[in-house]
Amino acid sequence: MHDDVYQMYLEEIKRIPPCTAKEEEMLLGLAKSGDKAARERLLEGMLHYVVKLAGGFRNQGLPAGDLVQEANMALLLALDQYESGNFREQVKDLVEENLNAAIEMQKKEKQTEEEMVARVNVLKDISGMMAEELGREATVEELAEKMKMTVDEIKAIMKLTLDAMSVSPDAEI
Repeated sequence: MHDDVYQMYLEEIKRIPPCTAKEEEMLLGLAKSGDKAARERLLEGMLHYVVKLAGGFRNQGLPAGDLVQEANMALLLALDQYESGNFREQVKDLVEENLNAAIEMQKKEKQTEEEMVARVNVLKDISGMMAEELGREATVEELAEKMKMTVDEIKAIMKLTLDAMSVSPDAEI
């Protein structure tokens, strides 16, 4: 579905003529003086540019639609912050900054998710092993001691497991 929406977006912006350098300069002046129509035309006319910039970040962990969304937000920010100088260069810098930050955040989220899955799996294995050894289910305190974690950390992992089961339509309870 994301690809369909992204493709529709690309088709839509093909219909919008990009800004020429001269038009961009004129629109920047008008937009900074409060002309909403000029601002709108400038933003629309720059969409081709930011989509192209976003394309350079493909296959780095974020879907193309998310890349374009981040690039578009950087374009808005660049226009809001613009005072003077090369507007395209400022847009480029902000797009790259936003996209690098979004990609890094995605990597960190994925790493955290993988670490939590690993902890859930270890807890499950140790819990099963201790149940076999003890002839009963281990207490949270016993699990915490065995895993060298706090009781709160064990409870948080257990909560994650229960939360995942409650949202999964295939979960066995």
